[in-house]
Amino acid sequence: MDELLKLVSEANGFLWGTNFLIPLLCGTGLFFTLRLGFVQITKFGTACKKLFGNFSLFGEAAGAHGMSSFQALATAIAAQVGTGNLAGAMTALVSGGPGAIFWMWVAAFFGMATNFAEACLAQLY
Repeated sequence: MDELLKLVSEANGFLWGTNFLIPLLCGTGLFFTLRLGFVQITKFGTACKKLFGNFSLFGEAAGAHGMSSFQALATAIAAQVGTGNLAGAMTALVSGGPGAIFWMWVAAFFGMATNFAEACLAQLY
């Protein structure tokens, strides 16, 4: 049993360590950024127009016809953003200093392309 625990601990250290997970996530974001032609920048205006085109502070609730694009975005973001993200950002700032915020911005920039690809594949399949 101790050998199995040692094997699982080594696999865990490799998969969640800096030699595998971080290059995989950053590489995926970089791949999608380049492959999609910097979709974070090139399609930003289009995304804002689609999102806020029929935006109203006094909008109606989702009915039989479905949700508006803003309602769908707010629902999707609510599922991704939470207290853990806020606590994670504060932990990074406290332990890494102000430079951690820069690297969080870099990771978020490449993460946008990954999230875009994920959302498109979710719609397609």
